[in-house]
Amino acid sequence: MHPRVFAAVALAVLMAIAGGPSWAQTNLPSPTGPVVLSVTGEIGRTNVPGGAEFDMAMLEALPQTDMRTFTDWTEGHQTFTGPSLTDLLSAVAAEGARIKASALNGYAIEIPVSDAEKFGPIVAIRQNGAPMSVRDKGPLWIIYPNEDQDALTPNPNNDKSVWQLRTMELQ
Repeated sequence: MHPRVFAAVALAVLMAIAGGPSWAQTNLPSPTGPVVLSVTGEIGRTNVPGGAEFDMAMLEALPQTDMRTFTDWTEGHQTFTGPSLTDLLSAVAAEGARIKASALNGYAIEIPVSDAEKFGPIVAIRQNGAPMSVRDKGPLWIIYPNEDQDALTPNPNNDKSVWQLRTMELQ
């Protein structure tokens, strides 16, 4: 066996034995369904020129986090499920310090990458176990934890809770 072929096979076997996800490789897998999120900018893993595109199955393949929380746009506690922002940033090997998150309606805001560890937001793909439609602030919604149910005291992260999330640009 040629040494380069042997090295490639050995690396593939080690990856399989280690149980590492397919994103542990240099490039991400390609989406097979409709693209629901595009990530561009300062990232180290891509699947399209200049960026990373995710379909719902790819987001579901990331580790999932359940967050039971209160939002200023829903009634009572809700349970949101999706990958943590930390896991999503890891999947694309994010290198920037800020995220410009943009919604389908054109709303955009900068979010410090440090929020991922500091607050633990998720990119929700389900609300109370069900996929979210565009009409219901989906299909993706950045959710920050909020246990304050006082309607007079808004969550200080409300402006970063982007619903109908479509793009993220790492800067």
